[in-house]
Amino acid sequence: MADTLSGTVERVTFHNEESGFCVLRVKAKGLRELATVVGHAPSVNAGEFLDATGDWIVDREHGRQFKAEQLRVAAPSTPEGVEKYLSSGVIKGIGPHFAAKLVAAFGEKVFDVIESEPKRLREVPGIGPTRLERIRAGWADQREIRKIMVFLTSHGVGTARAVRIYKTYGANAIDKVRANPYQLAHDIHGIGFQTADQIAKRLGVDPQSEIRAQAGLAWVLQDLSTQGHCAFPVSALLSAAGDLFTSGQPRARELPLS
Repeated sequence: MADTLSGTVERVTFHNEESGFCVLRVKAKGLRELATVVGHAPSVNAGEFLDATGDWIVDREHGRQFKAEQLRVAAPSTPEGVEKYLSSGVIKGIGPHFAAKLVAAFGEKVFDVIESEPKRLREVPGIGPTRLERIRAGWADQREIRKIMVFLTSHGVGTARAVRIYKTYGANAIDKVRANPYQLAHDIHGIGFQTADQIAKRLGVDPQSEIRAQAGLAWVLQDLSTQGHCAFPVSALLSAAGDLFTSGQPRARELPLS
């Protein structure tokens, strides 16, 4: 059974923007010392609250760490956490200087102000129209990322794969996946027909749908081509596709041609 870990991100030791791989130092509940957490997230910043599911491991070089299979982050809710989060530069237009000013002016309600009453930010000395627009745009980007990640993980997509989907499709990720989840098998490295099929089922795609049949045949043809085939009997192709739909593995049995 997987372990869980929750706490506040104290420091982002490493984060690869392309793959989403990250190494975090977390002040976790029930632990005296900071925990090292490794996992994947499209965006993660100091001050955010983290929920992770995974296993404790002992790395030969780095020692004990929590290897997260699922990693979810949320905006902080305390004034200290909010200031640390805003100071990290996650929102363009806000650095340590303005982070302190915003928290002094609005406390932990600063996110509500940015979301619902952004014009009130002008009450803070030094925030003019240009900086205000940068803050609004930066906040909208972070909100979109979280919306996409929640959608993907709620439909059975692991965090690492969710990051790859987001990096590939960007803001259109939800629309793309809803329109044709089987396209993931062609566009996203590490996602095959089985994974796409599982996502499709969670999205309510009919197992008898034409889109599933087309995706399955295309996957079998791709598999055959990697084996060196440039032609294949139709009856054997359909048989292999049937195996894919029932067992998840295409077993191509080449029939003699007459």
